[in-house]
Amino acid sequence: MSDAPNIAKKIRVLFGDAPCLLQVAALPWRESTSGVDVMLITSRETGRWVLPKGWTEKGETEWDAAAREAREEAGLKGYVAKSEAGRFYYGKMKPSGVIPCEVVVYPLHVEKICENWKEKGERNRAWFPAAEAARLVNEPDLADLLAAFGKDFARFAA
Repeated sequence: MSDAPNIAKKIRVLFGDAPCLLQVAALPWRESTSGVDVMLITSRETGRWVLPKGWTEKGETEWDAAAREAREEAGLKGYVAKSEAGRFYYGKMKPSGVIPCEVVVYPLHVEKICENWKEKGERNRAWFPAAEAARLVNEPDLADLLAAFGKDFARFAA
């Protein structure tokens, strides 16, 4: 993304020189009559709308980790793109303080929605048109990414 250096500069201003930790996220999507819908889930701590995201495990590619997070956190299976849709930055709240994170986002074309999944009792999930999803998330960079994805999702279609 062309804004990455500017965003990285903003992160350094917000968090000093603390290193950014890398997370991965799935961007679950499906085609709809209005274009494209995106599934968001609620965070466990605050209930805000987010993408399924987390850390890579040893020996796992970033896109496979994103697909695993979608299964565990949202009960979704599908085709995950091996190219990223973009990145966003946020501060992960921990008891020890705020940890700056960079999140690489991989589109996941949803093929199956499971009725039961690992974190079912901990989160809600819902489909939204991409433009509405962009308005619902708290992170401005993620909002921009979702809005842009809604206009150009076809390049990630399998």
